[in-house]
Amino acid sequence: MRRILSGIETEYGLLISGRGADSQVDDAMALVRGYPDECLVAWDYRYESPRSDLRGFRLEKLAYDPEDAKFDEGKVYGQDGDIRSDRILPNGARFYNDHGHPEYSTPECFSLQELAAHDCAGQRVVLRAAAVLAKKTEVDVTVYKNNTDFHGASYGTHENYSMPRSLGFEPLFRDLTPMLVARQILVGAGKVGSETGRAATYQLSQRADFFSEAANAETLFRRPVFNTRDEPHADPREWIRVHVIAGDANMIPAASARKVGLAKLALHLCEEGTAPLWKMSNPVLSFQDISRDESYAFRVELDGRSWTTGYEILESYFAAAERTLELDDDMRWVIDSSRKLLADLHDCPDRFRRQVDWAAKKAILEQFMESEGSDWRDPSLRAYDLEYHNVDPDDGLHSALVQMDEVESDPSEEIQLACLQEGPRDTRAFARGLAVSKFKDQVLSACWNSITFKVADEAVEVTLPPEGDYAAQLKDAADVGSFIEMLRGIK
Repeated sequence: MRRILSGIETEYGLLISGRGADSQVDDAMALVRGYPDECLVAWDYRYESPRSDLRGFRLEKLAYDPEDAKFDEGKVYGQDGDIRSDRILPNGARFYNDHGHPEYSTPECFSLQELAAHDCAGQRVVLRAAAVLAKKTEVDVTVYKNNTDFHGASYGTHENYSMPRSLGFEPLFRDLTPMLVARQILVGAGKVGSETGRAATYQLSQRADFFSEAANAETLFRRPVFNTRDEPHADPREWIRVHVIAGDANMIPAASARKVGLAKLALHLCEEGTAPLWKMSNPVLSFQDISRDESYAFRVELDGRSWTTGYEILESYFAAAERTLELDDDMRWVIDSSRKLLADLHDCPDRFRRQVDWAAKKAILEQFMESEGSDWRDPSLRAYDLEYHNVDPDDGLHSALVQMDEVESDPSEEIQLACLQEGPRDTRAFARGLAVSKFKDQVLSACWNSITFKVADEAVEVTLPPEGDYAAQLKDAADVGSFIEMLRGIK
């Protein structure tokens, strides 16, 4: 079974005392630019193509939320690179401003647990930059790892998976979409109320309210369950980057690992041609139905007016994987732990909520309502919802649950700090990070799929194959010439 390279990119909510939505782009730029630790300011934008569609065409323009557009009206921010203010970190990660939100894109990983640790370590990066901005401006700066401001705006937590281009759109859409609809049962972040569509008291997913189409290339407006953006971050003749925007921002690292693992399971089955076939009548409606279902029946309508459930969809993927794949340790963990959690949802809710954000948050809210004698109509519940995602360990409710051993703990401080020092040693992020830490003065630019060096007054670009064997010996390169030679030998 081929390993699948993956990463998580998280846009953080930003609250600065005395500032509003009309200044959020400037504030996010200031936060990112103030990051005080080692980094390289030289992101290469040449290979970005957000308007290219997997279905074989290119959009004339991307849709933009008309509410967001009001705040940008009449403003001039400068060149794209100035607005984004990209920083490349020594672990190969990307830290930048994305539409008024500081975004941390993890280094690419093969291992689920390693990816979850890097995602968790990213909170330290954003928090560190926020502390610098707070000191400089002498106002409170709070950062939230969530997906909604509860005023109609949503910001994303996206996943990326490198897949062979030979698969194409149809098999990927067919085989991945049912998993994206069903997996929120196990990996949703939870949300008080609703902002669009039907009313709800409490939802599994923070993103469900904001989907309107089954498939398209949009990310800011008219959002789809299956995103068709064709920006491969590798040789476009060989690779597709499956860009998933339907997931929530997880605070519990095990949920982050499981979120990615469940998508990988569907992608492995797609590649093998053995994924279960589910023809949902309306993926958007099904996603929203599951998110709002307080009975936990999780019914999904299929073509032909028949029905299934989210449970049956998940189990069908598990069974197909056991039947047709040579499971590695990661995929075995995904299946076994997911089955156990699905049983715990009904049989042992206390154990279920240790690994599932929506359930952990719901328990806090229920305790609050009981103590206050209130109900789901209490407007203060949204403030508690938001504080669950506060990344400051001294203030965040998730951090309080970790300290009380109510949810699974984060990776140790030692592991998180190690994640910030270098990228995973078996992926191309390791090479990108080394270029920042060892040869920064000779790097002209870098991006996911290549690094361009300055050698004897010439620009030398070296591509980084997504499945290459990036051996630890790269660290032994004595100079940029030998480093380039080592990189060129990677296949």
